[in-house]
Amino acid sequence: MTAESIQKILIEFKLNGSSLHWTPLTNGLINDTYLVTEEDGQQYILQKVNTQVFKNASILMDNIQFALPVLKADDYSQITFLNTTTGANHLIQDSDFWRMMTFISNSTTYNTTTETSIAFEAGRIIGKFHHLLQHTDNELFKDTLPNFHNLAFRTQEFQEALQNAETQKKEIADVAIKKAQSFLKELQHLNTNSLPVRICHNDTKLNNILFSKSTKKALCLIDLDTIMKGYFFYDFGDAIRTVVNNAPEDEQNHELINFDESLFKAFVDGLAANSSFLTAADKDNLPLGAIFMPFIHGLRALTDYLNNNKYYKVTYENQNLDRCSSLFYFAEKALKKKDFMAAYIAKVLV
Repeated sequence: MTAESIQKILIEFKLNGSSLHWTPLTNGLINDTYLVTEEDGQQYILQKVNTQVFKNASILMDNIQFALPVLKADDYSQITFLNTTTGANHLIQDSDFWRMMTFISNSTTYNTTTETSIAFEAGRIIGKFHHLLQHTDNELFKDTLPNFHNLAFRTQEFQEALQNAETQKKEIADVAIKKAQSFLKELQHLNTNSLPVRICHNDTKLNNILFSKSTKKALCLIDLDTIMKGYFFYDFGDAIRTVVNNAPEDEQNHELINFDESLFKAFVDGLAANSSFLTAADKDNLPLGAIFMPFIHGLRALTDYLNNNKYYKVTYENQNLDRCSSLFYFAEKALKKKDFMAAYIAKVLV
């Protein structure tokens, strides 16, 4: 993007493009994101939504607008989207889909943590998110990414990619492919029939939680593109895989991948700080969620690798394979901690 093209977009959001500075943010794997700063220090987040991934981005924005009025409390900061000169909450320009939101000042994110206070706050804010949304009409929300965490669908995608992949890629990924097939046998009896359908964030990795720089209190969840129907163990498992493991998602040295029990306990304690909204069936499935979610993410990364990296951004050829291997390794760690997780959940989430 050139400075001139960005300025034209900012003007459409009723800002003075010539007096603003913008900087690309590189954490996201899907959308293009920029931090925009006015001369007086006021900041905004400008995003170009990846419409190859989110094929109906207007539905995405509808879901967010249904959720935002509810996602507001003394201990939950509200995000606001700016309207354009036409009153819309997004801008379509040259076939690109843009949106702009307020930036919460004095805030930060963490990719990983070693601090139990951060893990506690992560659990508390995810619990608060679900507490606030628990009585929302589920039928208002459409699937922005159909079958996002659907095991049968992701298995079919994987099998098709495996069938069509280049021989060399399959040889390089042989260990990961065999692990995927083993985990699929482990999870084939997964039954969600007894679980209540909830409005979930569906992407609750730690760096999608905004924290106060000064107090380290969690402020809110960000990256709301995947708000849609799901099961609570999706959000629980996605958080656990990034909260209790200090290694990055694509860590190649698996000796650095861990499952920190003290961080797990702190996260569950944070969940318990909210009034109870979980059913007995929800609680019973949480340990499975901590295994299922890293596996399903790993399976998607492996599928994308076999499909020549069409979905996730990569900075080197085998990065998706490294993501997959790391996630599968953590899923194996979580499987060994299943009884520990179940015991602590039963003790604390009463």
